[in-house]
Amino acid sequence: MNKTERQLAITLELQRSNVVRAEDLAAQFETSVRTIYRDIQALSEAGVPIIGAPGQGYSLMEGYFLPPVGFTAQESVALLMGADFVEQKLDGEYVSAAKAARRKIEAVLPEQVRGESERVREAMRLLRVGESVMGRKEKNYLGQVRRAILEHRKLSFTYLKKISASDGKRESRREVDPYGLVFVQGNWMLIAYCDLRQDIRHFRLSRMTELTVSDERFSMLPGFDLSRYRQPDDRNLWILVRVNSDIADKIVETGNYYMEAMETEQDYLLVTFRVRHPEELLPYILGWGGDVEVLEPATLRNRIREEAEKILKRY
Repeated sequence: MNKTERQLAITLELQRSNVVRAEDLAAQFETSVRTIYRDIQALSEAGVPIIGAPGQGYSLMEGYFLPPVGFTAQESVALLMGADFVEQKLDGEYVSAAKAARRKIEAVLPEQVRGESERVREAMRLLRVGESVMGRKEKNYLGQVRRAILEHRKLSFTYLKKISASDGKRESRREVDPYGLVFVQGNWMLIAYCDLRQDIRHFRLSRMTELTVSDERFSMLPGFDLSRYRQPDDRNLWILVRVNSDIADKIVETGNYYMEAMETEQDYLLVTFRVRHPEELLPYILGWGGDVEVLEPATLRNRIREEAEKILKRY
């Protein structure tokens, strides 16, 4: 980023924020605080009405706005691919907004920039996954949950857990305070405070049924920040598997989230996984077939044997 680009970016940041410190601008644009001081002075001399408050930061005079700015091909690709993502992964209200935004962006782009951005987008596509992966019900739930988060309204739903409880049941009724939505590994996850567990929990939208939005409002836990929140890692069970080296790529592609280590031993690999429950890895191991062997723990070896016997009886 050259000096002119940086000074324009600084002005845009000042327009976007109420007050910005020189230290924060220096960190954002990866330069020194002294350079930021010089940029601010240059902008002021050029007529940009910047107000400086000692110990607080800089701001733009109220009522000042930059004229419309143009986009580079790279910037337009970022915006248009973002619109593509929103159109595919959010609910109907934002699908319409994404289409409208894309039309507006394309309308203001110079012909040369528009042509270059179209070529880049054709080379990097967001493939449509189809309604079978994110169905109409889940998209509808996404819209309801999103609005409940913004309005601070409690949610109630029946949740199908991945692992059965001690009584063998997988379904449970939950009432939660919705804090935010996260798109991870191809799925929308709700981060919420669960009344039943009295703690923050994660719920996959695809596992919800009978969702209702309550008129009851909630207050978020003090200090909670979704942008800084990280799910506690409670994967405490270790699994050791011997793998035919010919399918190492399949192991990496499908079981990467659980994988901790991979060692080469002659004609095979020793792969260590870390999970919460053995059942989490069970579908993967069965899918890898006879090219893998569970070495530890013995309980999972027995479970694999039982499943293999069930399969054999069916065939």
